[in-house]
Amino acid sequence: MASAWLWSSTTFLMIFISIFFPIPLPISLPPPITVTAAWSWPQIAISMACLLVPLTIITLIHFLPLLILHHDHRHNNNNNKNLPKGSFGWPLLGETLGFLNPHPSTSLGTFLQDHCSRYGKVFRSHLFLSPTVVSCDQELNYFILQNEGKLFECSYPKPIHGILGNVSMLVAVGDTHRRLRNVALSLVNVTKSNPEFLHDVEMTATMILKSWSGKEQVLFCEEARKYSFNVIVKQVLGLTPKDPETTRILEDFLTFMKGLISLPLYVAGTPYARAVQARSRIASSVKAIIEERKRRRRMEGEGYFGKGKVDFLEILLGVETLSEDEKVSFVLDSLLGGYETTSLLLAMVVHFLGQSPLALSHLKVINEAMRCGNIVKFVHRKALKDVKFRDYLIPSGWKVLPVFTAVHLDPSLHPNALKFDPWRWESEDQTSKKFTPFGGGLRCCPGSELAKVEIAFFLHHLVLQNFRWRTEDSDGPLAFPYVEFEKGLLLNLDHS
Repeated sequence: MASAWLWSSTTFLMIFISIFFPIPLPISLPPPITVTAAWSWPQIAISMACLLVPLTIITLIHFLPLLILHHDHRHNNNNNKNLPKGSFGWPLLGETLGFLNPHPSTSLGTFLQDHCSRYGKVFRSHLFLSPTVVSCDQELNYFILQNEGKLFECSYPKPIHGILGNVSMLVAVGDTHRRLRNVALSLVNVTKSNPEFLHDVEMTATMILKSWSGKEQVLFCEEARKYSFNVIVKQVLGLTPKDPETTRILEDFLTFMKGLISLPLYVAGTPYARAVQARSRIASSVKAIIEERKRRRRMEGEGYFGKGKVDFLEILLGVETLSEDEKVSFVLDSLLGGYETTSLLLAMVVHFLGQSPLALSHLKVINEAMRCGNIVKFVHRKALKDVKFRDYLIPSGWKVLPVFTAVHLDPSLHPNALKFDPWRWESEDQTSKKFTPFGGGLRCCPGSELAKVEIAFFLHHLVLQNFRWRTEDSDGPLAFPYVEFEKGLLLNLDHS
């Protein structure tokens, strides 16, 4: 009995540490302890103390600041008066589980609906182990995005850093982020005007659609991912679907993506642990490709540059402002952005077009699919100092979550907001504060224009080849909070 208790307690402690202090170590659950003689009560007491003392220390480190925060706000009437209304919810968990509860991405979800109704469009909560101000207000969202690096900075949970890496452009801040972003913008500008890029996009789109010949059904999410991955891996690494490295990287990338949205538990065999290991393998593959490029450069000299190779990696090798680790991380960021976001947006467009055949012939649907589908529900920010906005106080160190979904589906900003209506963009401003599908400010997605080009080409050929399809009513986009189609978006094809 004592050994079983010790094993289960040790396991709990390990899981607790793994969630709140994720570290890249391949740990696994301890085996049950074998006891050859009966344990005495002093031995049991000592073993309990060995477990409870570090657990108590860990708990205090994490939650003593929150207890102090509660005490300070209870006894500081001025702060309490200026804080947004709201609730911190349960001890330890706060309101995180309710906030992350799956719901159709075409809606706000029960949590935001209830809280906005009760407290208004700006409210306080406790999410992701931090006191948080949640904004469903377009003006405050815009204010947060435009003051990146001044009043607010990017602040994703620690497990995201563990899986993406600390020099990822998605989590980097300050000078590191600026250097990475400047390189990204330069690469995008070169790529979008490159005839070879447009040719590759068109050839990949026609290849995917040609494979549908004779099929009655296709899982479109798989097809969209295949399309976007083949395009981005060619532009970033110069690889084609026939190259063995492409298959290997894709397999690791699928593992990586599953772990990115999983419980951040670094225990051997969990999706999170497998994802961290998959990222390491992808990084090794990218480093090997980089070394091969350098070797060929040295061997071929001037003749190498005459071959007209202009993929991301080739340009990246000439950037002296980035370290080797930053270049590898940049490649991974490019693959992530070009793969998941683009394929999901394409799936969203095809989903809505299946419900609106009339809109198919016009093809002016991309913006409306982004508004209705809400691929990015919110972003993570942190207040760098006490911030006053209108009558609200956002205390220094608090997390701030601008919720884009709330603005996109706000009926006071978009008439008939829950209706898919591509024609609304003939009169509505596509660059206003009320439409931020790619974020805004210094962290606005640098590859958004490339994604639009890829989707436009695919839709063009989809219409050109006269495809028609029906979708299942029960298979809509769900926010987990990352958006996905639970059944893979099954299309019933009509070849008549």
